[in-house]
Amino acid sequence: MTRPSIDLFSGGGDTGRLMAELDWAHTPLGPVSGWPQSLRAAVRLVLSSRYPMLLLWGDDLSQLYNDAYSTLIGDKHPAALGNDVRVTLAEGWDVLAPLIEQAMATGVASWVPALQLLLERAGYREEAYFSVSHAPARDDDGRTVGVFTVCSEVTEQVVGERRLRLLRDLSVLGDGRTVDVDATAARLIGTIDSHPLDVPFAAIYLRDGAVLRRLACTGGDQGHEGALPDTVELADPGPVAYAWGLPDAAEGRPTPVSDVAARLPLPAGPWGDLVHTALALPLPSGDEDQPLGVLLAGVSPSRGLDEAYRSFDQLLAQQISVALRNAQEHEEERRRVEALAELDRVKTDFFANVSHEFRTPLTLMLGPLADALSDATAPLAPVQRERAETAWRNATRLLTLVNSLLTFSSLEAGRARSDARAVDLSALTAELAGVFRAAVERAGLTLEVACPPLPRPVTIDPVNWERIVTNLLSNALKYTFIGRIRVTLDADDEEVRLTVADTGIGIADQDLPKLFERFHRVRGARSRSHEGTGIGLALVHELARLEGGEVRVASRVGEGTTFTVALPWSAARRTALTGPPVDGRGDAARAAAEEAMGWLAEPDSSVTEPDRTSGPPVDELAGSRILVADDNSDMRAYLSRLLTGQGWRVRTVTDGRQALDEIGRERPDLLLTDVMMPVLDGFDLLRRLRADPATRALPVLVLSARAGGEASVEGLSLGADDYLVKPFAAAELIARIRAAIRRARVRTAASPATVDAAPATTRPAAVTDAAPAPAVEPVGDVPVVAQAPADRHRLGDVLDVGWAYPSVPTSAAVMRRDVRRALGDLDVDPDVLEDLLLAASEAMNNAVEHAQRPSRPEVRVRVQVGVDLVRISVRDFGTWRDRRPAMDRGRGALLMNAYGDVRLVSTVEGTTVTIERRLAADPA
Repeated sequence: MTRPSIDLFSGGGDTGRLMAELDWAHTPLGPVSGWPQSLRAAVRLVLSSRYPMLLLWGDDLSQLYNDAYSTLIGDKHPAALGNDVRVTLAEGWDVLAPLIEQAMATGVASWVPALQLLLERAGYREEAYFSVSHAPARDDDGRTVGVFTVCSEVTEQVVGERRLRLLRDLSVLGDGRTVDVDATAARLIGTIDSHPLDVPFAAIYLRDGAVLRRLACTGGDQGHEGALPDTVELADPGPVAYAWGLPDAAEGRPTPVSDVAARLPLPAGPWGDLVHTALALPLPSGDEDQPLGVLLAGVSPSRGLDEAYRSFDQLLAQQISVALRNAQEHEEERRRVEALAELDRVKTDFFANVSHEFRTPLTLMLGPLADALSDATAPLAPVQRERAETAWRNATRLLTLVNSLLTFSSLEAGRARSDARAVDLSALTAELAGVFRAAVERAGLTLEVACPPLPRPVTIDPVNWERIVTNLLSNALKYTFIGRIRVTLDADDEEVRLTVADTGIGIADQDLPKLFERFHRVRGARSRSHEGTGIGLALVHELARLEGGEVRVASRVGEGTTFTVALPWSAARRTALTGPPVDGRGDAARAAAEEAMGWLAEPDSSVTEPDRTSGPPVDELAGSRILVADDNSDMRAYLSRLLTGQGWRVRTVTDGRQALDEIGRERPDLLLTDVMMPVLDGFDLLRRLRADPATRALPVLVLSARAGGEASVEGLSLGADDYLVKPFAAAELIARIRAAIRRARVRTAASPATVDAAPATTRPAAVTDAAPAPAVEPVGDVPVVAQAPADRHRLGDVLDVGWAYPSVPTSAAVMRRDVRRALGDLDVDPDVLEDLLLAASEAMNNAVEHAQRPSRPEVRVRVQVGVDLVRISVRDFGTWRDRRPAMDRGRGALLMNAYGDVRLVSTVEGTTVTIERRLAADPA
């Protein structure tokens, strides 16, 4: 070959060197020395370009190209040099031929973006895309003898955008609009079915315990029912499931599946080739060790399973998992909502039924009481009249509460109705407000009523209106201490407005949105009484809506609150009912005003002395000083009568603050306190007494309407000497007071010099009625424990193991796993095991939540198993404190007691809760 021939291909890279070495004399182009100048110039242009270029020359369309183009044809290079392009690209010639022939025939260049071509450059029939331009190539005489082809491969962009569209379409399905899991899976598969070039077939399997269940599949009518299993038992999957890689994927391992065509002959891809490969991919879940399910996705026969394809399938599995998990969460939420709705319905029916049942005994109480009080022929003695009046007042209050519950339950159940009648709303409102005048003035407030006549009668249910006005006035009086309460009624062309404004304590902005929610009470608000159900304002809101109106509130802390009930004239001009009005008009208002008078009854500041002419014989406790703290005037009067009858001197106060002041003036022998009181409640009062060395040893007996183990544990943990639940028997109360005073005097006699400064001795709460634990009586910091009986259960013979956990909320789950593993190897009944785990979890949660300033930031758990008994001990190293309201689930002690015999011992070094459960009947 001559030097000029070599120079023609110089600078052409690897392809130029191959062209220089090629024997062109054996090609249709002939030796290089005979090439025309136009061909030489075209070759130089092609080889000097960094862009993929192909030159087709002559009738045989001989190929000359550069390095960039050689990479596009893969295995066909370098054999394609000098050969006919119709042979080299035979598989795609039906697409290329019209473009090349057009360029040669017309001499006009063309441009086609993203041209799909079938290529066999990597051992399979590949789907490829090119942006290509064909331009005429002319010889020295200007005749078109060839074609310049400039092209770039855009396969990755085209396929990537197509896959991205599929992922985007799937992401829309994960927005939770479809809450049914099966329906969501069907929608996912339907979307995948519209993208067969990337996912020829797919099947979604969801884990259901130890079973994989096929939710949906797609990929043409090729016999999926027989080829793909409907369910897979993961404990024994079987050969078909293993062939599809489902068990491995269910354990979190992505698994390639080969030889698909033998089991599922499915044509796919642009050229209809059979699918040979699939991927079984785990669907991610919150638990890495247990996937949500499995996605079985076919691989296109026209695309290689490269890293990009695998990443796409992984993203596909993630999108499907997100959609299914959202559907599961919505499904679970829907079930929770349905369960809560059913529970709410049952509770409402229960309230209605119980309230109805209350009416009969209330009638039989109120009737005879009213008869006795009004009987002039056989008048009651003064003492008996006082007792009967107390009973009548509180039975009337109970009837009011029952009526409120009945009304509220009817409103919630949608059964309430408005018996609308044409009324003089101004006169009715003024009359109802007047019922409260005596109570308001007794409180030192001013009641202003401005209810001028309205331009026309109003059609409304007078009973509902009475409840609205009564609740608003009662609420205003309860929270107003100085100033006035103003009731106004006015109207304009659009509505009638009732306004009840006060100069009370006001309501913080954050509490206003929840003000009309049932049972909502503003925590820490100063009030005249802590009594109430928490449904008064909710009842106002619902009744206003029932009458076609609304209630609004405006308030500023420290300045007062204004409630406005607005009734549109359209609602106030309904068709009125005919017939006699309902009896009992004003009864609810009078009962509420009577109750409010009880809030305002100030206790006698003097000491009530015992009656020496009656009562029990004088004993060593005669003359003992008792301080009673309760916000209910009738309860104060009752306790005062009861205790002075025992020869004791009694002083009464209305709240914890007054109790502290009274104790500071004259220390009593015993404090008898309620829990729910305004200003300072019973538990806060107890904390302050136990924190003060001067009152740390003062005997305190707590009275409360809060029943249940949690309430008693809380009171006793704070240092109360005793806890008694209302209603109580008078004899039991007197016996407990006597015991408390005697214990205090014994302690005083044993250590007279240190009684005032002695540290508080918190007694362990008697959590259950089971056999008592060994007696513990703390003395200073060293508890003296009575000798325990011999261990006939031989605890520890079978198992004795313990652990220490950090004092954090997540430790309960770790503890449950350890205890389950320890007891799981023994012959423990599964139900007994679950009961013990539940009780131990509550004990652990209590230890984490209650322990204050622990000397060690840990909780220790010990499990002992004997011949017929399991004992779990949970110990913390802090002093107990009361549980914050946000943490108070109100069920810890109840659950522990329900599933085992529970004992609690609290010392200055920490608290130990012991849970025991018998495995067999006691042989004794």
